[in-house]
Amino acid sequence: MTSQKTLTARTWSELILLGVIWGMSFLAIRIALDTIPVITSVFHRVFWAALALWIVIIFQRQPVPSDPKVWGIFLIMGLLNNVLPFSLMAWGQLYVETGLTSILNAATAIFGVLLAALFFRDERLTKTRLLGVGLGFLGVSITIGLRQFSNLNPSNLGQVAILAGTLSYAFAAIWARIHMSTLPPQIAAAGMLTGSAILMTPVMLLVDGVPTFTLPLQTWLAIAYYALLATAGAYLLYYRVLQQAGSGNVLLVTLIIPPIAILMGALVRDEALPPRAFIGFTILAIGLLILSRSRRRD
Repeated sequence: MTSQKTLTARTWSELILLGVIWGMSFLAIRIALDTIPVITSVFHRVFWAALALWIVIIFQRQPVPSDPKVWGIFLIMGLLNNVLPFSLMAWGQLYVETGLTSILNAATAIFGVLLAALFFRDERLTKTRLLGVGLGFLGVSITIGLRQFSNLNPSNLGQVAILAGTLSYAFAAIWARIHMSTLPPQIAAAGMLTGSAILMTPVMLLVDGVPTFTLPLQTWLAIAYYALLATAGAYLLYYRVLQQAGSGNVLLVTLIIPPIAILMGALVRDEALPPRAFIGFTILAIGLLILSRSRRRD
């Protein structure tokens, strides 16, 4: 499905930059959650990101879709790729460390491979991919510590919510390939985020009420970071890297994100992860590397 591409020095630098941006977003989200509720934090993320992308699109003079069917596709994509995973993961971060959240987030690639094999004939599960998926799930299992689930508590439920968010991301990738592959990346991202904002607005008003704008400076800085840089800007950078590197190589960004998130969580919030988290991530990383190599060969 994807042709093998060589990573140039520039593409490597952009891939690393993308990983750093997304890695730091987990800390920014957690800082915002100290002041604003989960649903409101997600609304800020999708609303300001959508606004920023439409400004870019208007500046570039790209045509805006007018077909109601396309906007229906945007709504479903927004639900799967933003509303559900952003909300589930933000709620999970209330009880789960920043670094651990980022490790569990890497399970998106594992679920993505499995679902792609179910929906697309050209994404069959080869022995190599099965090995990568198996190691990925083993790594996730070690990271969360399955024995911990003998007694449910907020931390365990938070981890389940985060994993549910990664599953939603994987379904979003399927939906995007089926319905959005012909749309320009900027239009697809802006439309999806606009659909997300439309869906989040009534939920926010019902659950949290009208958002207040009298927030601490650090909260606004956190919102600006995860909405404008880690969402709007990162989408533009992601599609650029995807075009230059191919889907197999861009999967490597999932290996860059957790170390950044773990480091920032430790430095800013004094978080310390249990040894099993690092062991699990190492095994998960090996699985992701195997999957990355298998996709580059397709």
